[in-house]
Amino acid sequence: MQKLARAHPDARFELDFTSPLELLVALILAAQFRDDRVNAITPPLFARYRTPRAWAEADPAELEQQLRAVNFYRQKTKAVQRCCAEIVARFGGEVPRSLADLLELPHVGRKTANVLRANAYGEPAIGVDRHVARLAKRIGLTGNDDPDQIEADLMKVVRPADRVRLCHLLQWHGRRVCLAREPRCALCVIQPLCDFARSTAETPARRSPSTTTRKKATGRDHAPSPPGGAAARPSGAAARASTAAAARQSGRRTSRPPR
Repeated sequence: MQKLARAHPDARFELDFTSPLELLVALILAAQFRDDRVNAITPPLFARYRTPRAWAEADPAELEQQLRAVNFYRQKTKAVQRCCAEIVARFGGEVPRSLADLLELPHVGRKTANVLRANAYGEPAIGVDRHVARLAKRIGLTGNDDPDQIEADLMKVVRPADRVRLCHLLQWHGRRVCLAREPRCALCVIQPLCDFARSTAETPARRSPSTTTRKKATGRDHAPSPPGGAAARPSGAAARASTAAAARQSGRRTSRPPR
């Protein structure tokens, strides 16, 4: 974390919000969408819809038009309104703080709940998004693919005070250096600590045997060629005479008698 913090001093949570409700709405809108584009459209929405009741009771057709810049805007309009209606009905209009209560809201999964708890309430939670999951496994902090198992593994090895910061650092490192398809290991400040980088560095040595090994395998170092590039072979007449002599000793006929 110290090395990543020096490499990414500007790492932060990228969605803009001023309350747990604003963050919850922004997280629903940001699903499979870019955070910066969500930030571009939310200020007027947050100014107009200040409470869960205001979101829940908004005219759906009008809200759809206001969210047209977001992908799947019709589905997300319904998701925001359903979620806010449940907050009004079950939690008195206050966005719940506990993980169990958040998971009871429609369209709120474990990652969304943990991200909200960590960034809106300051809870020592780990939200496992695609960057956190990919980097945690590459580095060697987990051997699991399941987000819940990755979260559990990280909770064991990261101090509570560092958990929120770790997620921000992994997200920014994943966008800038440890890319999904072509990680830039040569630029990575944690390369010596990363399982993936170490295994990649060892691969060429395993695949390319040493020159000595190749020579021994081919036998070239045991039978060097004579100077001039010609092998130590007898001349044509001498070769035929030698072949004929060997044939007479063995009692067999040569296919081509010597001249």
